[in-house]
Amino acid sequence: MSIGGISTVVLAMIASGILLGCASSSVLPPELQSQVDQTVGFTQVKESPEQYRGRLVVFGGEVLSAKRLKDGTRIEVLQLPLGDRQMPIPDRTASGGRFLAIQREFLDPATIPPGTRVTIAGEVMGSQTLPLDEAEYSYPVLEVKNLTVWPDMDRAYGGSVYPRPYGGYPYGGWRRWGPWGSPYNPYWW
Repeated sequence: MSIGGISTVVLAMIASGILLGCASSSVLPPELQSQVDQTVGFTQVKESPEQYRGRLVVFGGEVLSAKRLKDGTRIEVLQLPLGDRQMPIPDRTASGGRFLAIQREFLDPATIPPGTRVTIAGEVMGSQTLPLDEAEYSYPVLEVKNLTVWPDMDRAYGGSVYPRPYGGYPYGGWRRWGPWGSPYNPYWW
């Protein structure tokens, strides 16, 4: 059967391609998306990190500190649930705790100051106990496979939300003002 010379099979293929393009809201590279264990949540890993060692998970949150070590950069993150586009929600009271993310490649701690929101795909490496105020705290530890730094909503892109993976912009043609062009565009505000 055809509609105006175009077969229904071709129309169905076009429609499914459009739907798949719209449904992809992950900030992860395609090669990592299929490796992520979607069945494992932060609470599970926090309670038993050794049980999930070697699994690839996606957690997000707010950077509390970043410190350069001999073998990488250690990022302390206040975990926050992920919302749209795998962006951490802003409500700190929804946190399930803290975790550490180890970035093996060079990462200057100044590029992720405290308060920066991040989404991290990482391999569970176990746990590490460190002092937290006057107590000891057991942190789940991830080795970073992908780090997405989210812009400050109040200062970047005129209040819009677009991820910036560490090392560059994911969508190529973005200018510093976001998808709408310059700040002189009335829709930018």
